[in-house]
Amino acid sequence: MRIGHGFDLHRVSDDPERQLVLGGVTIAGAPGLIGHSDADVVTHALCDALLGAAGLGDIGVHFPDTDPTWAGADSLALLAHVVSLVHAEGWTIANGDITVIAEAPKLAPHRLAMQERLRAVTRAPISVKATTMERLGPIGEGLALAAEAVALLEGDPS
Repeated sequence: MRIGHGFDLHRVSDDPERQLVLGGVTIAGAPGLIGHSDADVVTHALCDALLGAAGLGDIGVHFPDTDPTWAGADSLALLAHVVSLVHAEGWTIANGDITVIAEAPKLAPHRLAMQERLRAVTRAPISVKATTMERLGPIGEGLALAAEAVALLEGDPS
């Protein structure tokens, strides 16, 4: 068994056309996040947790923000690639647990949809929770959103 941890943070965009995507779910009416891809902090944190547990580096190694290939990329596609890398190393994803850190929007109405999207890609139990920063710091002031994830892998890698 191996455990990995992932963290991601993106600033809130002032571009009214930028959509907020979290866990593969578009959240209508909320400002999007600044990033090279779709800036999905939830999926990015899960990718890093999986890659770390498998000893495969991090999301920046596999999808650098200097590569135009990944501009505007759907993070669920990035996750699917990460899952294939993890499986190729002989690991099975036992579960993932993600905490979203944001003052707004309220994520309770979207939590189950995020879990379903992430479970469909990983083929593993994934839980998503949310908390606030009690209006402290950049996240608390609504300037950024973040997510932390842990993942457990099982297997017999060669």
